[in-house]
This record gives sequence, structure tokens and C-alpha cells, in this order.
Amino acid sequence: MSKVGIMSMQRIANYGSFLQAYALKQLIENLGHSAEFVDYHVCAPVIKDNAENRNKYVRKIEKGLETFRYKAPLLHKLAFIQYKQSYGKKYMPLLGVSNEMNYNPTLDCMVIGSDEVFNCIQKNSNVGYSLELFGKDNRAKKLITYAASFGNTTLEKLAKYGKSDEIAGLLSKFDAISVRDSNSGKIVSELTGEEPVYNLDPVLTYDYMNCCKKIPQIKKTEKYLILYAYAGRISDDEADWIKEYAKKKGLKVYAIGGIQKCADKFIDCSPFEVLAYFQNAEEVITDTFHGTIFSVITHRPFTTLVRKSVGDSYGNEEKLGDLLKRLDLSPRVTMNIADMDRINATPINYLEVDRILQTQRAIAKEYLRKNIEE
Repeated sequence: MSKVGIMSMQRIANYGSFLQAYALKQLIENLGHSAEFVDYHVCAPVIKDNAENRNKYVRKIEKGLETFRYKAPLLHKLAFIQYKQSYGKKYMPLLGVSNEMNYNPTLDCMVIGSDEVFNCIQKNSNVGYSLELFGKDNRAKKLITYAASFGNTTLEKLAKYGKSDEIAGLLSKFDAISVRDSNSGKIVSELTGEEPVYNLDPVLTYDYMNCCKKIPQIKKTEKYLILYAYAGRISDDEADWIKEYAKKKGLKVYAIGGIQKCADKFIDCSPFEVLAYFQNAEEVITDTFHGTIFSVITHRPFTTLVRKSVGDSYGNEEKLGDLLKRLDLSPRVTMNIADMDRINATPINYLEVDRILQTQRAIAKEYLRKNIEE
């Protein structure tokens, strides 16, 4: 049995980050190894932001005030603030993560991933430009990644900010590199001359709906549509369209993950309850990577909204387009909310999707087994 460390986005207050971290831990432990989460030191981001100059307590207050600027019912805003404030205390222990940071332990193997662990050209001061996420100064006998992503960091951005050589040098020290999308694969192959392995996100690789006993049964009292999107990213026009659509279909709108103008309810629940809510939903609309994945593993009719990257702003078209192409579900993507009526009315061949997943799950498990054990 090997002692395996996982360096991921496990402390981010986000359902997708939690569920991918939990899934990867389960995949490794199911191979007979012990797994623990490893922390990295947060460094200054490459892209400067005014918020970086203020301390974390001031930023936290500003985040709370920002919530009140969103167009959503007041009770939803208050519930959202409570959700954010209590998230870590309630859910980090479920991952085996405590308040005490676990920096640089001695390990048989370090697995970096999944999630956007390589998204180094961004202005998020909660992550920053942290080279430990690229394996710097680790104390593991073996260093690998699993489904690591550069997010919307590109070769062009690495060159623009003068980071290409530094990142290339660190990538060359890995024993094995697995990525989850074509942009990340392109960066790795260009910087190292080696072709990485492609693996699906752990939420797809770990069979949550058949293997996880923590997903509860939720009694359904009304028909609802899930809107899974970050607060502030659904425009007024999109919200108005969704509200009318739901009314026409006789559905309530449940907002999960963020508050929304058009929502009838904001759902504050555990990460495992999220999957239960998805399982019982009539339909889903999302503009997130993991919201799309939750829809797939629960076999829901869904539409995925994509957002274009402009300059250094954060977009999602690359990772969402790549994900759905791999699952043969590209027609579920749109930039126009009005397409949702047509898209959600189009049946999904989930037998074929599950066939793809079964094949990719076997590939992923063999990649982890081989690179941890051999």
C-alpha cells in the first residue's frame, strides 16, 4: 500500500471542487492505497487585481456586500452568505481536510489534480501563481497528475507573461502527466515535447450514482428545473427567459451554487445532496463545467451555456466544448438561452454516453494503478 498525496482545489467553497476531490480520493483508495490531501502555499497572482492589495478580511466583507448587488430575492441573498460562511466548516471534514494545513508531506506518490490546478495565468488571489501546483519542492518518490487542467490559461498567455520556460521546466519533472482537455494537452505537448494522457474529470470517472452511499434520497414535492450557475453570471435577459420558460412548463426554478434573479428557491445543501437534487430534476440549465457533469451522471435533459473569453477575463467555451465533444454531446451547447427549449426537448442517448464512460473509467483506473504502483 502506497501513501498517496492529492494536491487539488479541495479547499475551494464549490460543489464541483469538492466532488472531484472526493472522487479522486475514492478512486485511489479503491486501488488499496491511503490518500490524503496536500496543501500548497497561495502566492500572488500573475494578473494584478486591486483586490490583491487588501487583506483577506476586507475582501471577505467586500464579497458579502457584492452579494447584495446581485438581482435576487433578499432571503436568497442572506441564505447564500450563510452558505458561503459555513461551507468549509460543514463539508471539509467529509474530505478528511482540517483547519491545519498539510504542507509538503513525505509521500510515495503525489497526484496533482484534478480541476484547474494548472490555471496559473489568472487573478484569483485565493490560488495565485503557486508553483507547488506544478510539483515544485515536493517530497514524493513519484510525481504525477490526474486530469489536470490549465483552465483558460493558454500558450499565448504563458508567453505573454513570461512563464513558458519556468512551467516547461517543472512539467518535465513529472513521472506521468494526465490532462482533462485539449487546451491543457496542447500546452503540455508544446512545452515538453511529450504527449500527455487524456482522462475524464474524477466526477465522471468515479461512478457516483452506483458506488457512493452518501447520496441521500430526497422526497420530491414539486416539479423543478435546476439552474446551476455562479451568482451574477446569468444576465437579466437570460433570467427573464428562464422564468417564463419554467412557468410555461409548470416548473419551479431551483438555484444551486449561486443565487439567481429568476429562482423560486435557493438550495443550500451538502455536495452529496446536490446530486440527489439533480437526480430528481425535470431539466437542468447550467453554464459550468461540473454542472454539466452532474447533469450527465444523473441522466438529465440539460442545456449548457458557454461564455466567451475576452482578453484576460474568464471564459468557459474551451473546457465545456471539449468535455461535451468527448461525451458525444456537443449539441447540448449554446450561447443563446432561447435554444434551451429545443435542446432540452431533444432526447439524449444515455446508453451511448454510459458506454463511453465505462471505457474511459477503465482507462483512468489503469492509469492511476500503473503510475502509483509500478
